[in-house]
Parts: sequence; structure tokens; C-alpha cells
Amino acid sequence: MTDPLLAHATEYGRMYARSTSDSFSVPSITTVISQQPHGLDGWFGYMGANSLASDPLLPGILGSPAKVRQAVSRAAKAAETYRDDAAKRGDRVHNYCEQVALRALGRPHRMKEMREALAANGEEAFAARFDEWWELFGVEPIAPEVTVWNKTVGYAGTLDLVARINGRTCIIDYKTKGTSRDGTVKPLDDKVVMQLVAGMKAEESLVDPVVGEWEPWKHVESPVLLAVALGETEVRPMRANPDVLKHHWWKFCSLRRVWEMHADTASAGTALLPVAPPPLPVPQPVLQALPGR
Repeated sequence: MTDPLLAHATEYGRMYARSTSDSFSVPSITTVISQQPHGLDGWFGYMGANSLASDPLLPGILGSPAKVRQAVSRAAKAAETYRDDAAKRGDRVHNYCEQVALRALGRPHRMKEMREALAANGEEAFAARFDEWWELFGVEPIAPEVTVWNKTVGYAGTLDLVARINGRTCIIDYKTKGTSRDGTVKPLDDKVVMQLVAGMKAEESLVDPVVGEWEPWKHVESPVLLAVALGETEVRPMRANPDVLKHHWWKFCSLRRVWEMHADTASAGTALLPVAPPPLPVPQPVLQALPGR
């Protein structure tokens, strides 16, 4: 996926600017959605325990406390390593999908290089399944990797693809997924609907990032919102249910307010201040008895 030119990593999450000469001013769609709590404690614990149990060095290090500590340290980072590896894989798959759309539009592309990058990592099956889906659904790309902005709510984001399928305009978000034990692609998370409806509710789309030129968002008239799960064994497109979109939109707007409150709180100043002990009492002078009294 092409890194959006106007996106910046900040202490408040990923944020967007209006042009390359402006400072960032609104959070990204994914940053807003990330305000939703995630119950991943069990998954992190499992990843750590599984990493330690499958460590090939484990039998030979049990007698060495130092080596055991090193193995525990590696296990503690297992979830982060898995997450980072999955993110890199997702970037490679997204990059390939973008190049397929650019080629279909007759624009310069690097499709061959991106496919070779997948093959080098043993991931070419993702490209093969994607190509099958692209042909089967007759995807006609309109705009890949389009950056959008909503001034009213205050957010921006970059959509994977706007395309026409069977005569309908579709806003598409790709999700690279692993394979279940039954050989099917793993299911999508419902929060992708928030991501799609936020894209649909955009008010502007980017024309020129350098000068900050934007135009009214053209795809507001009931587009089909598609979340596409990309796996090695299959590609499974899922349509956002039109009957629930308003609820996911309200939830997104609420999370936007949560993000703003977090940012305001973080920038307000130090939350906890040290307290010094109270001063010791000043000793009173002892009056000595006068002679003759």
C-alpha cells in the first residue's frame, strides 16, 4: 500500500494534514477506530506460552538460568513479532492489489515487482487468489488508494479502492487474513464496517497533496461497501449490511469524541503532582526560671 503522503505518525496516533506544507490536524479513520477497547490479553498470553513451548533451544537451556531468561524474553515478544510480521505481509499484499488496479487503469505500475516480493516470502498464493477474484467479479477500478476528508466530524483516511462491479460503485477495503483449520479464510471483524462507512461519509477527496487541492467526494449516492478478506486459499467479499450502517456511523462518531478527549487530556499537563511532607513544627523556646522565683 502506498504510504499516504499527508499521513503522519504522532503521539496521538496517525493523523492527516491538508497539504505537504501544513501540519497534521485530524486523526485517521483507523486511529479513531483504535479507541475501541480490544480484549487481547488471552491472545498475548497464548502467543507467549506457545512461543516458549515451541522454542527449539528449550531442551538445552533448562540448566542455565541466563539462557532461560533469554528464552522468556523472546516469548514475551512473540505477540509483537507476530503482529509486525502480519503487518508486513499485509503491506505486501495491499501493494500488489494496488498495482493490479493501476495496470487496469493504464497508469504506471510495479505489478511484476510486487508479485516477486510476495513470491520471495512464500506468499504468492495471495496474489493468485486475488487475481481469480478480480476476474470473477469483473472489477473495474475507478480510484485506488484515494485519500478522503470529513471536515464536519474531523477525520481523514485512505481507501483501498473505489471500483465499479456489476454496474454498482463500490468502496472496497482489503483485509489480509490467515487460513482456518478447515482451509477457509478467517472471518472479518465487524469493525471493518465502521471503516467503510467512514469512507462513505467523506466530504472531500484529494486531488493534489502538494498544493492541498481537494474536490467534493463523488461517491456518496448509496455505494456498496465491500470488505474483502484476502487469503491464500480463497478471497471472500462481504457486503456491509445497509440496515446497520447508521449504528456503526454513530459508534465511529462517538469514538472520534473519545479520541479528542484523550488528546485533550494528554496535552493538558501532568496529571499527578508530587506532594512534599508538611514542614516540621518550629520548636518553641523554653523559658528558664528567673533567680529568686
